[in-house]
Amino acid sequence: MPDDTIYALSSGHGKAAVGVVRMSGPHSRAALQALTRVTDLAPRRATLKTLTHGGVPIDKSLFLWFPGPNSFSGEDMVEFHVHGGRAVIQALSLALEAQGVRPATAGEFTKRAFFNGKVDLTEAEAIADLIDAETVAQQALALAQAGGSLLRLYEDWSRRLTKAVAYVEATLDFGDEDLPSGMLDPIAFEIRQLATELSDHLDSAVRGERLRNGVRIVILGEPNAGKSSLLNYLAGRDVAIVSHRAGTTRDVLEVHLDLGGYPVILADTAGLRETEDEIEAEGIARARAWAGNADIRLLLTETGTVDVPGLSPADCIVVRTKADKDQADGISVRTGQGITELLNTLRGRVADLIGTVDAPTPTRERHRQGLMAALAALNSFDLSTEIDLGAEALRVALACLGRITGRVDAEALLDVIFQDFCIGK
Repeated sequence: MPDDTIYALSSGHGKAAVGVVRMSGPHSRAALQALTRVTDLAPRRATLKTLTHGGVPIDKSLFLWFPGPNSFSGEDMVEFHVHGGRAVIQALSLALEAQGVRPATAGEFTKRAFFNGKVDLTEAEAIADLIDAETVAQQALALAQAGGSLLRLYEDWSRRLTKAVAYVEATLDFGDEDLPSGMLDPIAFEIRQLATELSDHLDSAVRGERLRNGVRIVILGEPNAGKSSLLNYLAGRDVAIVSHRAGTTRDVLEVHLDLGGYPVILADTAGLRETEDEIEAEGIARARAWAGNADIRLLLTETGTVDVPGLSPADCIVVRTKADKDQADGISVRTGQGITELLNTLRGRVADLIGTVDAPTPTRERHRQGLMAALAALNSFDLSTEIDLGAEALRVALACLGRITGRVDAEALLDVIFQDFCIGK
């Protein structure tokens, strides 16, 4: 366990009614008692007390004492609930530092929770995802994974693999002795079953990553087809410049939206046409590149006909724009005509892409890479060849699962995982 004590403002920065300052580490009790003069600390009970430093009052505060290991970090922890003004937070920070408590680095509270066995890596990542969640669907998935849904699944697979390894190694160790015939037949069946389960689980990885990162929707079309106007309308603000002059949009403009509880990234792009303008040509190249990686393509046309070189309408949702001009079918951002129908279509497409997330779903590239390596190892398991090679394949698969949860070989992953956390978590 670390021998230093850390603190951080865990609530938002800036003026607020309440500011929550966390402290964790072996010196937490002494620092708390120095600020409150309270000797008899009641665990997990809110206590109102004036905090002082050098005889000068800081604030009248609620504090909660969480003795380790029964705390979030697994260490002695304190939460101060003070008034959220800058001066109060600064005064409390200086008082804690005078007691030898240092500011925490990003993710350090959760990192300590990991080291103390309070969370695994998938739960730690889910805590960060829960903080970053902007839609109901993201919140639900992150909450399930913070509660250990992925951990329980991977630990079940690890237990089954461990049993299989034990049986195979027993055959290696006692090969010259009388062992029951066909002892490894159930193991071969179990490995095939595990490979099927991992393969099915991997199929959901793309949906999980889309839910975590956002479904990518690109708006395409010729110049002045109404792309920027639609982006502004759906965003509810002026994101893109709207002009009758063709070629105004030169770069890809992205907006993050909540579409029926699902996260989407909506991108406005340069009008697709032949041009001699070097800058506009670069914008068109970026538009095509974004379209190539998009999950959904909206192809806008003012005339109702589509003729964009290199772009097939069959791969797009074709939308006729500026319908208010001639009372035609289509959409109009001026009158709102057809917008509800378009949004319903997009919600349906997004829901189909993400699917249901009731079952544990991998959400990160790290998860997917580890699962692919584990599956490859399982698929290489073959008892018709050397048994020691089969045992090694199972050990590799077991190690791959362990690296996802952090149960083995975790040290190299920690800085990458925790560096994106906010301070105080």
